Amino acid sequence: MKTRRILSLVLFLLFLASCAGNAPNTEDPPPPLIRVGFSQVGSESDWRLANTKSMTNALSEENGFELLFDNARQKQENQFLAIRNFIQQEVDYIVIAPISEYGWDSVLTEARDAGIPVIIMDRQIQVEDDSLYTCWIGSDFYNEGKIAVNWLDDQLALQKRTDEDINILHIQGTDGATAQLMRTKALEDAVAEREHWNIVAQLKGEYTEAKTYELVSEYLKTGESFDVIYSENDNMTFGALRALNEAGITHGRYGEVTVITFDAVREALQYCLNGKIDLCVECNPLHGPRVADIIRRLERGDSLSKKNYMEEISFSFSTLTPEIINAREY
Repeated sequence: MKTRRILSLVLFLLFLASCAGNAPNTEDPPPPLIRVGFSQVGSESDWRLANTKSMTNALSEENGFELLFDNARQKQENQFLAIRNFIQQEVDYIVIAPISEYGWDSVLTEARDAGIPVIIMDRQIQVEDDSLYTCWIGSDFYNEGKIAVNWLDDQLALQKRTDEDINILHIQGTDGATAQLMRTKALEDAVAEREHWNIVAQLKGEYTEAKTYELVSEYLKTGESFDVIYSENDNMTFGALRALNEAGITHGRYGEVTVITFDAVREALQYCLNGKIDLCVECNPLHGPRVADIIRRLERGDSLSKKNYMEEISFSFSTLTPEIINAREY
């Protein structure tokens, strides 16, 4: 908390002053570390692992931080417990990658009462009083969805299929997660505006490969056909592709099914370069440096925007190269 930080800095300055009156000190001690408690959703996907690695690298002791990390294992009650533990340990800042948007008012009130600033990362939250958190950093998930549906619109126009019925199999992430809500809204808005687009099913893949594989395998047994897979996460896409392969259904650039996926991890980009995925919409997980910069700015007393968006792009076969893939950090 801030009081402890101020006391540490005062003691540090007094120590330096005492050293000045004695023999020269060839090596001054480092300033006190900034203690950060970080509650992560879990480790359910390649994106999440890259996000955790980015945070631990940026908030390292070498960079002036002491990181207290907690893996919530996809359970919101674990996040509540971790945050209360961070408060008891008197951390200077709390960073939360929330599992769901709702249910945060009580525990964040406790953090505010303890004088600990809270930074929300990745998914957003819905609270009655948005002063309960300092700022949010993450992706514009609705815009990601718009990129995907606009690309599909353009592709269908190039193929002269704008007057054909287009059946879409929609694979959704975890209910209540901002990425799920906004990517779903972008698709549903697009379908409502287009006479020939239809969502034939919405499968709850929960951002995991194994569950999506099972769901798509079962769905294929119904015999219902579809033209497009709109999958809200790369790992879910991998599970869906495995099910398609086992059923003998071709996919990608020259296949029967167009595949749109989100996150753009290296493996998905390789599938795209090989013509097995049509579009990868990036969701940048490398939040660590941005979070570290935000904390340093808060330490200086700088003003911040409430929302801070990551820069992101999309990839298709025509824009990808092996060099792009090899240069990716995730």
